[in-house]
Amino acid sequence: MKIGLYFGSFNPIHTGHCIVAHQMAYQTDLQQVWLVVSPQNPFKPSNGLLNEYHRLHLAKLAIQGIDRLRATDIEFHLPRPSYTIDTLIYLEEKFPQHEFSVVMGSDGLQNLHKWKNAETLVQRTDFYVYPRPGFPLSTSLKANITAVNAPLLDISATFIRDQIKAGNDIHYLVPEPVREEIEKNGYYR
Repeated sequence: MKIGLYFGSFNPIHTGHCIVAHQMAYQTDLQQVWLVVSPQNPFKPSNGLLNEYHRLHLAKLAIQGIDRLRATDIEFHLPRPSYTIDTLIYLEEKFPQHEFSVVMGSDGLQNLHKWKNAETLVQRTDFYVYPRPGFPLSTSLKANITAVNAPLLDISATFIRDQIKAGNDIHYLVPEPVREEIEKNGYYR
């Protein structure tokens, strides 16, 4: 099976993440997209992160009922911080019957050369990239890139967290079950 790995903190998962994952799963040759909830991104500070199991639960709520989407805790069991190359190698060894690719935005593609073992990574996997305004679809590395157009919403998890802290409503910014869970548990206040 051909699987796209969509890495992220998903702090929280929002409508933009869901749209991209859905487009990748249903508008490309990927048969599934796994949302890989990262416990600690090496490029982001870990303070302000909701507990990883809560973020995983929110991701599962967001995609429930969508056959080709999965949320996974695979990086919870690997050394931290999480590096894509390490996760990819682990998954290739654990699931040799699958072919894995990386799903990312063109903003992340600009920094690909800074990733751990970037040269090895681009030799081992393909990249499915959605264009983001102001970030060209290019990298200094020789990567196999498939551009995938997806409706882009100018929504960020930071914006959502700020709205919650300010006591503002987040309807439509996140899937409804995610909003309900955030409100019920007082996340991000």
